[in-house]
Amino acid sequence: MAAGESRTRDLHSREESVVASARGHFERTLVQVRGAVVGSVAAMEHPSSGEAANYGEVFLRDNVPVMFHLLLEGRFAIVRHFLAVCLELQSRSDQTRGIFPTSFVEQGEDLIADYGQRSIGRISSVDASLWWPVLCWLYVRRSGDRAFALDTAVQEGVQRLLDLVLHPSFEGTPVLFVPDCAFMIDRPMDVWGAPLEVEVLLFGSLRSCCHLMDLAQWDRPCGLRQKRLERSHRWLRDLRAYLLKNYWVTSKTVQVLRRRPTEQYGDDQHVNAFNVQAQVVPAWLQAWLEDRGGYLIGNMRTGRPDFRFYSLGNALACLFGLITAPQQRALFRLVLRNRQDLIAEMPLRICHPPLDAEEWKEKTGSDPKNWTWCYHNGGHWPSLLWYLGSAVLLHERRHPGSDSALMEQMRQLLEDCYALQLTQLPRQRWAEYFDGPTGTWVGQQARTYQTWTLVGFLLLHHLLRIEPKDVELFAIDPLLPPPGGRTVL
Repeated sequence: MAAGESRTRDLHSREESVVASARGHFERTLVQVRGAVVGSVAAMEHPSSGEAANYGEVFLRDNVPVMFHLLLEGRFAIVRHFLAVCLELQSRSDQTRGIFPTSFVEQGEDLIADYGQRSIGRISSVDASLWWPVLCWLYVRRSGDRAFALDTAVQEGVQRLLDLVLHPSFEGTPVLFVPDCAFMIDRPMDVWGAPLEVEVLLFGSLRSCCHLMDLAQWDRPCGLRQKRLERSHRWLRDLRAYLLKNYWVTSKTVQVLRRRPTEQYGDDQHVNAFNVQAQVVPAWLQAWLEDRGGYLIGNMRTGRPDFRFYSLGNALACLFGLITAPQQRALFRLVLRNRQDLIAEMPLRICHPPLDAEEWKEKTGSDPKNWTWCYHNGGHWPSLLWYLGSAVLLHERRHPGSDSALMEQMRQLLEDCYALQLTQLPRQRWAEYFDGPTGTWVGQQARTYQTWTLVGFLLLHHLLRIEPKDVELFAIDPLLPPPGGRTVL
């Protein structure tokens, strides 16, 4: 007993030491703009010679977990300042009106923003723009700062974003079409079209915009705002129905898909609207799905669905309430069954399976960073684990008693993953990503002391060890009562 207690104390002491070290590193990532802390740089260390790297800039995407961490700590002023600076930098130009910057940096007295004009491939980061309303709404809900949501500049920023994403196009579907490299997967990976992560973020972004507009509508009713609110609600319903119909797959739906007729034309024939041939359904899906697993595929394009599993898009679909509770449990069963593929030695693989040598050459333009099992092509990103962990813990809170055996297994999986990161990340200097089939090698071009690696670990630690109920922060829910006690949405 004494030996066991001693080991427990040693483990607890080591955990406290690692957490304290991670917090110290995180504090050193914080930077100021106009004399006040605005957020974190992407990484503490970056090349000091040759062409200047942009890891010393403030990236909106990278600061999503940073802002969540600060909200949990009650450091609301930093989050408000970050949101305000991003809003100030929202583009007003004709070509890019409404988009938020991928990153920004203060140079002298000027703020320099990147809207894609300096990025590799010169592509705008769509996810940056879609994350801003989500962060804004969750900030308002957590802090109670209704005045910020009601500010004219915030409401106008929401309208500019809606004008950007809800517009007529040549495509009659409710999804947002984007080029390759337009979100977290920011190098060519054949994800052009309507990639899952962007569409799930669009769903979360529209829900958040609706909440923010609702607050203003109760405070100052406006006919134009009401029309936009109604239009956003319709778009939300259509988007969710579209994604559940065309992106959600199980063993049963795949079998149906393989037997659908092709070459259909006309108004009344919709069973194979995208003309998907049976030959494009990969053989690995049979073992991957088994009987009770399910997930959202990566993309649906005419004749070319992308059946790869993307971790972030599926985790966010749970947090944002896009997929139903039974579908979430089907997703958890799939993760458990394919634990060796997705978790291995460093949770969590960004996508599976990777493109092989020939596909890599053709579809990535021979991008050396995305070689098979590297970077976004099957690499392992520890920053993604807290998203999956939050999805599991939120499901436990929202649906207590539902398939308790499954949820117990998922809880144990999270504990195992947390233990892996607790041991490995400090040794590997909080690397950005890991390569190889098991994720044991530090990425070939990975930065160390990567901010979202540090903060992702701290967020999971908070939810597992400090305050599990704080997982409610990450759900876009109507928890902020407006005047008169009415419920938002």
